[in-house]
Amino acid sequence: MAANSFELLIAQWEERLRRAFLDAIYLIRDQAQIEAITRLLDRGDIDGAFRAVGLDPAQLRVFDKALGQAFEAGGVATVTGIPPLRDANGLRVRFQFAIRNPEAERWLRDYAGNLIREIVDDQRQLIRGALERGMRAGMNPRTVALDLVGRIDPVTGRRIGGLIGLTRSQEEWARNYAEELASDNPRAAMSRALHDKRFNRAIIKAAETKTPLSAELREKMVAAYRNRALRYRAETIARKEAITALHEAQEQALNQAVSAGVDPATITMTWRSAHDKRVRDAHRALDGESIRRGGVFRSMLGPIRYPGDPNASAANAAGHQASVAAPSAQYASAPTGSRDSSL
Repeated sequence: MAANSFELLIAQWEERLRRAFLDAIYLIRDQAQIEAITRLLDRGDIDGAFRAVGLDPAQLRVFDKALGQAFEAGGVATVTGIPPLRDANGLRVRFQFAIRNPEAERWLRDYAGNLIREIVDDQRQLIRGALERGMRAGMNPRTVALDLVGRIDPVTGRRIGGLIGLTRSQEEWARNYAEELASDNPRAAMSRALHDKRFNRAIIKAAETKTPLSAELREKMVAAYRNRALRYRAETIARKEAITALHEAQEQALNQAVSAGVDPATITMTWRSAHDKRVRDAHRALDGESIRRGGVFRSMLGPIRYPGDPNASAANAAGHQASVAAPSAQYASAPTGSRDSSL
């Protein structure tokens, strides 16, 4: 399998995972009981309001399923690219990627389960924190509920501008952005890369005339910021998980191929940098290095089997794009890092 073919596979599954993640978040928002949240907050029952949001790991099933499909696609693509083999009698050896192979199945179950659990735990903390802050600030209960799940977009019919789906860090960015808009120096909000530049003229005018932005306009601007933050989250998680799933699938497929008769001594891995400006120095330094099957690359950030390796250090693993071909594998790592200096 050519390296560029694997790159195309990564791009394909990035997009599918991005859509699946957003679909899961929209489902959570749509199933939240707005009226019940409002009523319970009005009574001061934060625990009840939290339960009325109805967050359930099952709501992320569409994303979980897409991750499994990406994993299988990576395995199938890998074995398809392995040259034909002959046994001692000259008969062709045929094998396929077995997603039900115990080792492959165990990896997918454990990895996906941990990922979904981390996402849900982060959302639970975000939701409870938003409810508690809203009540401490004396906000209208319905406003707190709508800020959390978003308001209906008359065009799409979906809830937009909500907090659900963001990380806790992103929720903090949004709060800081709102505070900057309400300050005496709203221009500070323009330094955030996720802000919607369509509002720049209004911000500049407010700063020059010393006239505060209206509450209604600030609400629209914060909602737009949250929408952009959600898209950024979806892109980031889709990129990372597509890379990890596809590369681990390749590892599992090669393990299965060796069990079926491929000589592991014929398999080498060569790191190919994408030479993108976002590629970290430690991985750019690996460009062209090769290892035998079963070995690990030695970067300045520690050992790593492949881009996105979940067993590598956090600095090594997070946010990579990569491509690889087998049985003489070529790893191409591309970049990571924030796209917003104020993130």
